[in-house]
This record gives sequence, structure tokens and C-alpha cells, in this order.
Amino acid sequence: MEQAPPGPAWRFARSLVLAAVFVCAACGLVYELALVALGSYLVGNSVTQASVVLSVMVFAMGVGSLAAKPLQTRPVVAFAVVEGLLALAGGLSVLVLYAAFSWLDLYQPVLVVVAFVVGALIGAEIPLLMTLLQRIRRQDAGSAVADLFAADYVGALIGGLAFPFLLLPQFGHIKGALVVGGVNAVAGVAVVLWLFRRQVRRGARTALWAGMGGVLAVLAGTYALADGFEVSARQALYRDPIAYAVRTPYQEIVLTRQVALTGRADLRLFLNGDLQFSSVDEYRYHESLAHPALAGGPRGNVLILGGGDGLALREVLRYRDVATATLVELDPEMIRLARTHPEISALNGRAFDDPRVRTVAADAFGWLRGLDRTYDTVIVDMPDPDDVATAKLYSVEFYGLVKRALAPGGRMVVQAGSPYFAPKSYWSIAKTIGAAGFATTPYHVDVPSFGDWGYVLAAPGDRPPPLALDPSIPALRYLDADVLRAAAVFGRDLRHRDVAVNTLAHPRLVEYENEEWRDA
Repeated sequence: MEQAPPGPAWRFARSLVLAAVFVCAACGLVYELALVALGSYLVGNSVTQASVVLSVMVFAMGVGSLAAKPLQTRPVVAFAVVEGLLALAGGLSVLVLYAAFSWLDLYQPVLVVVAFVVGALIGAEIPLLMTLLQRIRRQDAGSAVADLFAADYVGALIGGLAFPFLLLPQFGHIKGALVVGGVNAVAGVAVVLWLFRRQVRRGARTALWAGMGGVLAVLAGTYALADGFEVSARQALYRDPIAYAVRTPYQEIVLTRQVALTGRADLRLFLNGDLQFSSVDEYRYHESLAHPALAGGPRGNVLILGGGDGLALREVLRYRDVATATLVELDPEMIRLARTHPEISALNGRAFDDPRVRTVAADAFGWLRGLDRTYDTVIVDMPDPDDVATAKLYSVEFYGLVKRALAPGGRMVVQAGSPYFAPKSYWSIAKTIGAAGFATTPYHVDVPSFGDWGYVLAAPGDRPPPLALDPSIPALRYLDADVLRAAAVFGRDLRHRDVAVNTLAHPRLVEYENEEWRDA
């Protein structure tokens, strides 16, 4: 067995191999995080996505390690081939999954296959790298394992930090994975082939260099076409033509526009693929959300949590006795879009230009924890609780913070999803609000874009707040006394379900929301 010469040369060779371990480990972790993040964006439920990806990949790593045992007789060639395949599989993984989701509706099966392939190739690295280190200079197994895993774990740290703070902001999901694939190919193939070039026959060495060049060419060509692919794949997810799309650090924002035969435009806002409003009937949703909470009580200072499109804010500003309206929205890009996009700003009546309005770009949960003032009315207009990040905004702890922020006599209203399509989720939200010390009045209305949609009106204490409208407000487009009377009635198929309370420690809504919408 040929080994590196003694002295500084073997130290340099060993350092190069450990550097390759470092880079390959960083790339491997990026592939894992990219698969988890993509699933969270596309289908929600980040806990389930992380569990599927990580469990499949760890299992596959064990399979890959065992499969690499026969390859240790030719570790240089085997490692170069494994790294070339890993660079290709990992670099293209996000693109393949996006295509499967957009055109084939086969996301979960393809996710399992991709996670297994990438995990198996990552698992094959360690035994081959151990053999290469021992070829440079033999040492006891404990020391070799310590060096190898130290480089591996530190590389994983760098990859884990680079993914959210560098790759996603600079390149996005698809291009970020392709860039990492290129780095993986160079670090895993070029370094080892150059370092152990004397141990590989010329023909095999030429074939491996050509293979690495082919991998880089495929990744580079795909990178050049990635923008066009993403536009086409995104459009395949939506019925109407896309008018605007942007991916922020928090979510994907998409606007679609379709002109009906009547000549009336239907502008729709989607966040991570979930419909937020249709301009044709959004007034039904927002009138029903805001006005019952604003009637019959103090409303000088109003707090809106979520609702970055400004449509609930528009309804609040109808009341002249509203002195201040504070809107807390996680994504500053959503606020900017609502201010500046001509169609959205026209739809919200340029609400953000009103001098009574103050906007805060912050996470509502953390912002409420540091709040040192109270509000007369709180309107909670959050996205549906289909993952842990949003489920915490429907927890007992969250509503406890809202209760603390309410002035005496104040009210809260929460958009609570559909009692028809997701009854467990809806009634769990109502029960959770009650567990936080509120008396509740559930109600629901028909919003054609969403179907039957529910809300929960709440006030601290044990007296459920009545559903009413303020007679001083001008006539609304949809909501009136008759609609409110009907809204308080739940048919037999919509009545209360025996469900659990949602807490931070036990986020029941993630389970309910995904189970019910999947069945629907």
C-alpha cells in the first residue's frame, strides 16, 4: 500500500483530506436543510417534514456505510465516484422535488427517494475517508476517528449556519443547492484525485476528471436555466397567471390576476401557496372579522396582529373614534407590498397612509411579550396553523399575552379557519381561547373563495360578547344584522367537537389542521 512520504508532506496531505471532510460535511448538511425547508414551504408542517427527511437520511447513511465496505479496496476511485454522484443528487434534489410537487403531485414519495439516495451517498463517505486517511499515515483507530469526526462536525456547523444566512438569501432554494453541489464536486473529487493521483491508473484518472467535469457542466447548465424553471414550476401551482412573486426570508409571496368575462379583475394573494384573499369577495371576510369586535365597546386604540395586506386595517379606519391602529406583521416585505402595489393599495384604501396607523415588523408572540401598554380591541388575522411556527400563535400562551394587552372592557377576535373543512382545528382554537380566560362567541360566514369560514369573538371573563354591529357605521357591503344572526347558528355537521387545547408544549393544531385539510 503506497503511503505519503514522511515529514511535512504527509501532514499537508492529511490536512487536505480533513479539509475535504469539512467541506463535504457542510454540503451534506445543506442538502438535508434544503429538503426540510422546501417541504415546509410547499406543504407546511415543518415538524413532519423534518422528521421524514432526517429519519430517512440517517437510516440511509447507515445503509450507505455498509454498502461502502466492499469499496474500501479501491477507496480513491470509489470516493471520487460517490462524491460526483452526491454532488449531482444533492445539487439537483431541490429542483427535482419542486418539479414533482408542481407537475406530478408526487412530492412525498419523491422526497423519500431523494432523501434516501442523498443519505446513502453521505453515509458511504466516512468509511472511504477513513481508509484514505490511513493510506496517508497509519494511526490508531481512536485518533483517526477523532480527527475525522471533528472535521465532519465542524463542517456541519458551518453548513448549518451558511444555509439560512448566506445561501437562501443570496441564491434561493434551487440555485443554492446547485452551488453547493458544485462545491461538493470540487472538494470531494478534485482534491482527492489530485492528492492520490499516483494510486489511480491514467485511464481511470482521466475518466474521473471527465466525470467531474460532466457533473459541473450539468450543475452549471441547470443553474443557468433555474430562473426559467422556477417561473414555470411556480405558475403550474396556480390557476391564474402570476402577476408578482417574491421569496422573502419568511415566506413566498405570490399575486395572481385573472380577468373574468365580466371584465372584473380577480387579484389573489398567496403566502407559501395558501390563499389569503381574493379581491372579488375579500370584503366578506374582512367585514366579518373586524366589525363585530369593534361594535359595542371601546375602540380608541386598536391592535391588528397579522393582516399585512391592510384589508382588516381598512375596516378599522372606518370608525372615526379610532385614535390609533397598530399593525404587527412579521414580514416587512408584505407591508411594503401593501403600501406600494397599485392594486393592493387601492383595495385597502391606502390605509397605511392614514396618520393614525403605526406598523411594526416583528413576530407577534415576541412583540407581545415585551408590550407595556394596552389596547381596546385586538384583531388576530394570522395564517392557518399548519406548522409549529404558526400554531404557537393559536396557543393558550399566546392568548394569555393578548389578554394581558387588552384594556378593561376590551375584546379580541380571531380568524379560526373553516368549521366545515377543519372542524377539529376550529373548535380547538375556540376551546384554547376559553382556556386562556376568555368567554367566547363562535360565528361563521360564507366567503366563496374559502367556503364556510369561522371566527371567534372573545372577551375576558365569563360573559360571552354579543354579536352586533355599531349603528353609527355606514352600511357594509355584506355584513348586516341578519347575516350576524345566521352566523351564530351552527348546523349539526358543524357543531362543537371534542378536541384538545393547543399549547406550546403540545401543538395539537398542527395535527388537526393537516389531517383535516388533507382529508378534505
